[in-house]
Amino acid sequence: MKEFETRIINIDENKIKTKLMQINAVKVKQENQINNIYDFDDRRLLNKKGYARIRIVEDLLNNNNHYYMTTKKLLSQDKYKVMEENETEILDSKAGESIFKSLGLNLIQSIKKYRESYKYKNTLIEIDINEKSFCPFPYIEIETNDDTELKEVVELLGYKLEDTTSKTIFEILKEGNYTSNCDAGL
Repeated sequence: MKEFETRIINIDENKIKTKLMQINAVKVKQENQINNIYDFDDRRLLNKKGYARIRIVEDLLNNNNHYYMTTKKLLSQDKYKVMEENETEILDSKAGESIFKSLGLNLIQSIKKYRESYKYKNTLIEIDINEKSFCPFPYIEIETNDDTELKEVVELLGYKLEDTTSKTIFEILKEGNYTSNCDAGL
């Protein structure tokens, strides 16, 4: 599946939640996640802005756990980040880990985060709050398969496309330039 994705960093999550309520977005997820990132020893996936991942989800809305095995590959990073994503739910994280290891992949990093996700039309708006040791600021990811709708959502949240970034969170953290968008249009 191909998706358009953008981020707005250093947000005020309470203001974003208020905006989401105003546009009648529906909360579809509230979860704690552990994202285990896998790659080859030479980091060829990450170097091409892709990765393999096992995600462990504690679903706080439905009080259960889910496990997902995912690969992502960057297709384009112009105005939006366009990714090819392949994902399937698996029975347990150990089975996925064994498959990745049998392919020669190793665990590179384990990232913990809290995520709330909202649906507006065909777009997913995700508020991410990571462990401070990984990412010191909250941000939103906006994902859709319709770039016109992506622009609409950005504007409904009180931002402009210029406030967004197609950079990966790893690129943003590496740059260390966390300019605040907290007051932009809110």
